[in-house]
Amino acid sequence: MIGVFLLAYLLGSVPFGLVITRLLGLGDIRQIGSGNIGATNVLRTGNKPAALATLLLDSGKGAIAVLIARALYGEPYDQLAGLGAFLGHLFPVWLGFRGGKGVATYLGTMLALCWPAGLAACATWAVMAALFRISSLSALVAAAAAPVYLYLFGLPQAVWLGIVLAVLVWVRHAPNIRRLLAGTEPRIGAKSGKADAG
Repeated sequence: MIGVFLLAYLLGSVPFGLVITRLLGLGDIRQIGSGNIGATNVLRTGNKPAALATLLLDSGKGAIAVLIARALYGEPYDQLAGLGAFLGHLFPVWLGFRGGKGVATYLGTMLALCWPAGLAACATWAVMAALFRISSLSALVAAAAAPVYLYLFGLPQAVWLGIVLAVLVWVRHAPNIRRLLAGTEPRIGAKSGKADAG
């Protein structure tokens, strides 16, 4: 059990946003915008393919950890792997335990655990983003809704994981929440600023 968690953590610790931006000669993403390693901040480099690749890889590492653990060991090891990958993204050993905010990895984990619930969470993000054009707000609402979707779509045994991950997403977004309350949170597409939900 510990081995599953640690391997998933190491997979989640891979800072794809940092790796991609360096490989493409875009500089150190930690010195750009919010300093976050997620896709939203990578988008601030102006390189949309790099941001998309970061989004897919960050979500993929959560999904892959879940799927491999499920294939090899079944439940509840898949949930443990999802937790490990998520914590790896938030607290990567390679970056001094200073990582991203976990939204993409969370959604990827949800998709692998229960794809209808994951799709519903992604749809929630998309609808909120279309309505309000604020990435962090979309992420917070989607994260809060995901445990409900897990229950509604027949995976109540994973609700605990959804709640834990959602709480961590909200904690990591504390500065964003303060800006949302103050009405100063940047909108999607802004090329400058210190806020994101990656």
